[in-house]
Amino acid sequence: MSIIHSDILILGSGIAGLSTAIKLAKAFPDKKIRVVTKDRKEESNTKYAQGGIAVVWDKLDSFESHIADTLRAGDYESNEAVVRMVVEEAPDRLKELIAWGAKFDLTSENTYDLGKEGGHSANRILHHKDITGYEIQITLLKQADLHNIELLTHHFAIDLITDHQVISKVKTYGEKNLHCYGAYVMNEKNEGIDTYTAPITLLATGGAGQVYASTTNPVIATGDGVAMAYRAKAKVYDMQYIQFHPTALYEPGKSPAFLISEAVRGFGAYLRNAKGERFMLAIDERAELASRDIVSRAIDTELNTSGAECVFLDCSHLDQKAFLNHFPNIIEKCQSIGIDVSKDLIPVVPAMHYLCGGVNVNTNGETSIKGLYANGETACTGLHGANRLASNSLLEALVFGHHISEHIIENKQIFEANFPNIPEWNAEGTTVPKELILISHNRKSVQYIMSDLVAIVRSDERLERALDHLNYLYRDTERLYKKVTLSPQIVELRNLNACAYLIVKQSMQMKENKGAFFSIEF
Repeated sequence: MSIIHSDILILGSGIAGLSTAIKLAKAFPDKKIRVVTKDRKEESNTKYAQGGIAVVWDKLDSFESHIADTLRAGDYESNEAVVRMVVEEAPDRLKELIAWGAKFDLTSENTYDLGKEGGHSANRILHHKDITGYEIQITLLKQADLHNIELLTHHFAIDLITDHQVISKVKTYGEKNLHCYGAYVMNEKNEGIDTYTAPITLLATGGAGQVYASTTNPVIATGDGVAMAYRAKAKVYDMQYIQFHPTALYEPGKSPAFLISEAVRGFGAYLRNAKGERFMLAIDERAELASRDIVSRAIDTELNTSGAECVFLDCSHLDQKAFLNHFPNIIEKCQSIGIDVSKDLIPVVPAMHYLCGGVNVNTNGETSIKGLYANGETACTGLHGANRLASNSLLEALVFGHHISEHIIENKQIFEANFPNIPEWNAEGTTVPKELILISHNRKSVQYIMSDLVAIVRSDERLERALDHLNYLYRDTERLYKKVTLSPQIVELRNLNACAYLIVKQSMQMKENKGAFFSIEF
């Protein structure tokens, strides 16, 4: 197939990839920038973000307060210097986003309507009704159209091109001299695999929610960037910190689960158990506005103790007109399944929501492999620590996208890097799979193993059993991978296997409960 050269290759079309691409396109109008996405250009984790962006905007708020809230939510495992950097740069990044065309809700006084979410001690969430992510996604796509950015839809990155393909032997895991030269990318329309070379490659492929059976993440969130980086021997940290969102709409068998935004509790909704009791009052002084790890564990305990299948959000006491104005999408969804939020309780359960760990990067977004950057949920920046504070993720992508672009602008010599002879993709499998059920079965098996054994509460025995099951699925998947012709389905399964393995192995290395990680052993 073809060898296609770019100056900058970006894998992923969400806020992490597009915000970086736009800044680089403005700085380098003569450079070839390609953004590769495996689905439609508007389909990304960003699109499904309901809540908003956390920014110190009100004079009554302060950077120190936002920093303190972030550190507390992350159970003091965050890198404080990174937290300070992100929080203090937030207003400038938001102004930039507004200048690009993003619109946020206003009050009757024509000031920004600042919401409040769990873990925040002040109203600092800028939002666009309950579809903030979608508003941002569309804004960025419009900006991308104005610049020299080629957006390739239905193109699936298979693996990174590193020294593993160029030389026969690599000495050690995470070797400092490793380079990235681009990626092998499948054109899903003709199933051909092209060699996309670039001196700069950015991983911005989103999270790994599909590792679990119940998740708020879209079906494309299969941990592709983390898995590719891991196979390339990049450093991957903190995969044990899986954030479960406390309030996904309870609809058995539905995946992805519909998210009932944390902003609903910030607006004043109560959590009630099957007896109608507000159980969070006895758990944390912040009640429903405690951080997500605390609320999720409380719900998990409530369900295990009572045997109930869900708990409930009570919005009946709220100003219904204001509630409708703020959460029209959520209300419409509830109405579609026969729930009138003005008088009916909304059934909710926790669901896998966010990967706090990922590919380790510095403040310039650089990974341990030269020429390879990472941003967004794919990256482990040090901001979230053991648990992400609500509405910090979109902000993180904007700030790190800025730092990545600034670092590349300051180091223009990277474009002049000498390239070795890059081999074309060497396909192993040649057999067309007779039964795709073998691949879908293994995918479901990974998801149920993780949901049953590696969820909100873990134990040594559960983790060991999960690892045994995953090792079998890994061997079976690798056998299939080498045998059959390549397809997005088999590659996604391989990526899910890698992420599940990392979550389990890094969970087994934990010696204390921190943030989103909780084991009955400690």
